[in-house]
Amino acid sequence: MIAKVAIPFALAAALAGCAVPYSPAPLATNFPTARQEKLQAASHWNAIADHLEQRVVAEMKKHPQRPFHVVEDKEASPFKRAVTNQLITSLVKDGFVVSRTPAGAWKVELDIQAVTFTPNRPQYRYTGALTALTNGAWVLSDINPTVGAVALAGAGDASHWFHSQFANGPTPKTELIVTLSVGDQFRYHARSTSAYYVADTDRALYGIKEDTQLTKVFQVQGGR
Repeated sequence: MIAKVAIPFALAAALAGCAVPYSPAPLATNFPTARQEKLQAASHWNAIADHLEQRVVAEMKKHPQRPFHVVEDKEASPFKRAVTNQLITSLVKDGFVVSRTPAGAWKVELDIQAVTFTPNRPQYRYTGALTALTNGAWVLSDINPTVGAVALAGAGDASHWFHSQFANGPTPKTELIVTLSVGDQFRYHARSTSAYYVADTDRALYGIKEDTQLTKVFQVQGGR
């Protein structure tokens, strides 16, 4: 009797897990898990500039050698101004000629696009964390095998070690798309684009203006 009752439930569960062959619209699915840096300090800005410079310089090795001219934006946000200055510093430190005038030089342009998504997007960070924590505790205790208590302390150290790569707080709603382009008046010769999270409390540093809250005043009149 139990088997007769269980079989229909099993079939129903199996059918529930199958997608129908036709749908009026594509099914929404998640992308494979990826990591994206969150900008939280000025040193992160310098790291971005260094990374962009290295990528475009590698591409420009196959083109004729010329000085670089970095286009500066007089109305740049604090972030864009800092990254632009660090780009010039990185190029000079790597031995490249950076010209103050555009004549005869490769044109280096920095574009910053800020986008705002829906707040409170979920993050599934800790899938498989238990296995990683077990291995981490073993590795940490194996590095410095002093006393048995180290193994117990290593569990907490491993948890901190594995989870320290994740930024604190919820998923930021603000992201930046940073693009560095090198070329001349006719075409682009090198281009690099990266995306980053931005702390929502730091939006002003990236030139993001908050929306003005619209209010409407109603005049209430008393009845007679």
